[in-house]
Amino acid sequence: MDGAIELGKILKARGWTIGCAESCTGGLLTSRLTDIDGSSAYVKGGVISYATEVKINLLKVRAATVEKFGVVSVETAIEMAAGVRRLLGVDVGLSTTGYAGPTGDQVGLVCIGLSTADGTAAQKFSVCYFAMSFASLFANSTGFSGRMPSMRSACV
Repeated sequence: MDGAIELGKILKARGWTIGCAESCTGGLLTSRLTDIDGSSAYVKGGVISYATEVKINLLKVRAATVEKFGVVSVETAIEMAAGVRRLLGVDVGLSTTGYAGPTGDQVGLVCIGLSTADGTAAQKFSVCYFAMSFASLFANSTGFSGRMPSMRSACV
């Protein structure tokens, strides 16, 4: 929870609001952010865009982006973050898209996008690396066992 608390402090200090577009995390990221007392001051909401058509129709991810790069890509994460920022009218849009498993050769690959007035960017992570290196950003990342709940938890 420490990372969510720290993020909340930053958002409050800047007077910013945040919205999340989640695919592989299935709402867990927004849940962690709203577990913090007073988070209604900065969390506006979230979109669980597990299905490709939700990414395209609600978040306005371009079909051409999905066709060219796939739903789990830096490019899609960028468009998801920008889309949720526009949709919810927030200062910060945060997105997650990844392969939750439990099977497949890319399980644990996650792309995280961030959109602000200053620009939009995304980065690709291996969940195992992400959980170890970025645990301070989001709460209680304990590693990856290859199961979907573990992968979701490791992302946040």
